[in-house]
Amino acid sequence: MKMQILAGAATLAFALPLAAQPIPVGHLMDNSGATSDVGQPYGQGVADALAWVNARRNGVAGRQLNVSGFDYGYAAPRAVSQYQSWTGRTRVVAIQGWGTADTEALVRFVTRDRIPYISASYSAALTDPSGQSGRQGVEAAPFNFFYGPSYSDGLRAMLQWAAQDWRARGQQGRPKYVHMGANHPYPNSPKAAGEALAAELGFDVLPAIQFALTPGDYTAQCLTLRNAGANYAYLGNTAGSNISVLRACQTAGVQVQFLGNVWGMDENAMKAAGTAANGVVFPVRTGAVWGGDAPGMAQVREISRVSDSAGTAYRPVHYISGICSAMLMVEAMETAAEGGGQVTGERIRDGFYARQNWVPRGFEGVCNPSTFTAQDHRGTLRVALYRASVSGDTTQGSVTDLMQAGTMKIENIATIDLERRRDWLGW
Repeated sequence: MKMQILAGAATLAFALPLAAQPIPVGHLMDNSGATSDVGQPYGQGVADALAWVNARRNGVAGRQLNVSGFDYGYAAPRAVSQYQSWTGRTRVVAIQGWGTADTEALVRFVTRDRIPYISASYSAALTDPSGQSGRQGVEAAPFNFFYGPSYSDGLRAMLQWAAQDWRARGQQGRPKYVHMGANHPYPNSPKAAGEALAAELGFDVLPAIQFALTPGDYTAQCLTLRNAGANYAYLGNTAGSNISVLRACQTAGVQVQFLGNVWGMDENAMKAAGTAANGVVFPVRTGAVWGGDAPGMAQVREISRVSDSAGTAYRPVHYISGICSAMLMVEAMETAAEGGGQVTGERIRDGFYARQNWVPRGFEGVCNPSTFTAQDHRGTLRVALYRASVSGDTTQGSVTDLMQAGTMKIENIATIDLERRRDWLGW
């Protein structure tokens, strides 16, 4: 039945003049796999934003977005197979993607097919559009974009903060730093970059500690962390498995400053981990969190009602970031369509280069400024660091209740402006 509906829609599209045909867009999601704990809210943000664009803005240049969503369960081969389906039958002009392993596997495909791929992987390897960085294993990625700082730049900012924190607390000697995470492209993405900067900043770099992407008993890892005397530990996995580490380390009495990657901590994780999450520092991609009063939050709340008509759902930081990612793509499409232009992959790509300090209209104070060029796809080098604050029992009440009561808070502690170092491009 689904195939018949798609075929019928395709037949209708061909019967319409180009200016009235829907614009086909792919949306790759993880709603059921190892990263679904953060994949679900992010993917919902993307889906709600694109549905809102259709309903409230009449699509792009009067053409509806025909969004094809697919839950690939965080299995890279399924993502590649779905990509082939989208390009062979649907002929999408742009894709909202997800994970690092699948995004990196598709770089050559999207470059060959000239399809902008706006991922939720922030791998620095995706930021070198020309391949001129010369980094081993880094391909030219002229059609890959993402909203926010790369994993590597997020970690670099946290390490700079950690070095300042060490001095501010009057500590003596060299602080010890350790990378923690699964042996997987996503947590490994910033590993070398982080360890290199840590050494440059005067840290002793300890051997990495591995733990799986899924929840489990990580007491052994916590004991290793304690015995090594680590002072700062980077958690490279998503929140689900990080929660297990935080709980185990709290039980083991480990005293360490945890640094969470951008997917490593959020409001839902704070509730699940309880006081074990207290003090975790992590990057936040947006200029506002749920409940904030930034001008653009009015439209964010309006978008939220697409899937929550009552308007009562609490939306974590990942949901809002999904909106910003979707709106960048939409406005790049609008640029492509200006003057009656065709909304093609190449023109959408060029739309990403059309603005500097780019904030989607109506999302001021929410979506942070982005600047992309044909030589550098690092959209921002400004990294906002937040600290999770959990002061009491989180088992009673919803996330909304806990945030309103102040039992849980996300507090901005620093904003780090990184250098646009050439040697950091693609790394």
